[in-house]
Amino acid sequence: MKILVSGAAGFIGFHLSIYLLKRGDDVVGLDNLNDYYDVKLKTDRLDILRNHQNFTFIKADLSDRSALNQVFSDHHFDRVINLAAQAGVRYSIENPHAYIDANIVGFMNILEACRHNKVEHLVYASSSSVYGSNTQMPFSVHHNVDHPVSLYAATKKANELMAHTYSHLYGLPVTGLRFFTVYGPWGRPDMALFMFTKAIIEEQPIKVFNNGKMQRDFTYIDDIVEGVVRVCDRVATPNPDWSGDTPDPATSHAPYRLYNIGNHKPVELLRFIEIIEKKVGKKAVMEMLPMQLGDVPATCADVDDLMRDTGFAPNTSLEIGVSRFIDWYRGYYNI
Repeated sequence: MKILVSGAAGFIGFHLSIYLLKRGDDVVGLDNLNDYYDVKLKTDRLDILRNHQNFTFIKADLSDRSALNQVFSDHHFDRVINLAAQAGVRYSIENPHAYIDANIVGFMNILEACRHNKVEHLVYASSSSVYGSNTQMPFSVHHNVDHPVSLYAATKKANELMAHTYSHLYGLPVTGLRFFTVYGPWGRPDMALFMFTKAIIEEQPIKVFNNGKMQRDFTYIDDIVEGVVRVCDRVATPNPDWSGDTPDPATSHAPYRLYNIGNHKPVELLRFIEIIEKKVGKKAVMEMLPMQLGDVPATCADVDDLMRDTGFAPNTSLEIGVSRFIDWYRGYYNI
């Protein structure tokens, strides 16, 4: 197939593009290469992608409607996987406008382009952050998510609503994927694993929020990619049993679906740090801090729907995933 991957120079987009290229798909990668984190990491990922004959890179911003329309005019995509977004819960508190431009305006442009160009299936990244103030565990796509605690989460919830509207009005098959704390080689420098590894190796203190009383459903990148591809290959369909009397948030009378992709095994933050310490061979210097604004104490994914519909659920252990990341980190930075 010919597939557009937006955010192709990003962490997930890079790994996803490699997977699709290796199985024989033609991939057009779109990215604006913004400087939210080290651009060299993005360009180094792109250098690897460019080694594949069936990869085309286009530098463009999703909020640039004319540029995006030109991309869709030049290429006839079978599927679109939208991973481009302004990431980061904490950054959204300081830079709210960046999230509206990338996550709302940009996604609107993607929806319009898919609608007018008869794309077979739009798959887009949502986030576990949409669960916000919910405390019922594990988090299920069948729960209501109406109490976000960061603007980032609110934009992701908005994406789900916008996608449903387009699915309802125009019959556009859309699937939203709520990712849970993704980690692995080539990961983002603003994520805990990268920051903790760097600090422990350099014998610098790490910031441990909520005094370490946090749990996260850490999900290895290969599992995320496998889930994305399986969902992409399974075009969203209407739920014939959907009823407005008891509306199910995860499905619809329209071709609309939502899935969690998470490891469904939450890990205590202090245990996470222990695993990094063991692999690095040094102890962490921990600076205990209160909970940060926009953060939540725990996440855990219910992946029953993903397993039922695709036959897959993430299962890479944290020990294996962290070890692979630290091996990559040492190699990439010649440590």
